[in-house]
Amino acid sequence: AAEPDVAVITNIGASHLERLGDLDGVFREKITITAGLKKNGILIVNADDPHLCKVKSTRNYKVVTFGLRRGVVKPERLSWNEDGCADFYVGRTHFQLNVPGTHNLYNSLAAIALCRHLGVSQEAICRALDTIQVKGRLEIVPTPGEYTLMIDYAHNAMSLEALLKNLRAYGPKRIVCLFGCGGNRAKSRRYEMGEVSSRLADLTVVTSDNPRFEDPMDIINDILTGVKKADGEYVTIPDRKEAIRYCMENGRKGDVIVLAGKGHEDYQEICGVKHHMDERDLIQEIIEGR
Repeated sequence: AAEPDVAVITNIGASHLERLGDLDGVFREKITITAGLKKNGILIVNADDPHLCKVKSTRNYKVVTFGLRRGVVKPERLSWNEDGCADFYVGRTHFQLNVPGTHNLYNSLAAIALCRHLGVSQEAICRALDTIQVKGRLEIVPTPGEYTLMIDYAHNAMSLEALLKNLRAYGPKRIVCLFGCGGNRAKSRRYEMGEVSSRLADLTVVTSDNPRFEDPMDIINDILTGVKKADGEYVTIPDRKEAIRYCMENGRKGDVIVLAGKGHEDYQEICGVKHHMDERDLIQEIIEGR
């Protein structure tokens, strides 16, 4: 494989703890990307991350930083519009994002840093960030209801907490959070996601994700252990389509309903077999009364 000129590490999160043990293990795994860089390559890292802010340039590669609080690429004159999208400057260049949320701002800063080192023009970067839509990342799905229905790939506690805090900033009447957890993965993720949703959402709808080789109800019961650590309302509906139907039929004016965990995925993995399941199709079937 060709050696890359530039590599990006966005953050050190709690994914894959069942394999890597702890956040230090995640960091050690991710930093191995530098071994494949070309001589005098560029490593772009999030300076706000407590692990990545310690990474320094070496004889083999130069570190370039981005972040909201520190970094070479940092937003100035930052403001947010009514849809939760950022408006900011980096140096003299004005950027407007077409996707909402702080985490998307972080990703955009990383993209700006990357594109600058690849020689992409400022005009092209601005145009891309102003028009981009990412499937399964705060993706709004039109419905006849007076609520907002969106799909997001948040599938661990850190990403779910960031998502729900961002949604709360938009001032919804209620936040309804539907999610499950994958089977044959760390149980800690289930407890943590349950607690986060119960604490930050008004209603948690616990359902199935990719059960893999586990009983879906065992996974759901683990999630409920976390849900019960906070005081949010919750319901349990194992069938994901029926869980989505419940959310849509009980959605109120001004609600934000977020279907978390599947995002861009168009399947559900059960006992080693991937069955077609696209939440966009399920939503359309529910609208059509199927």
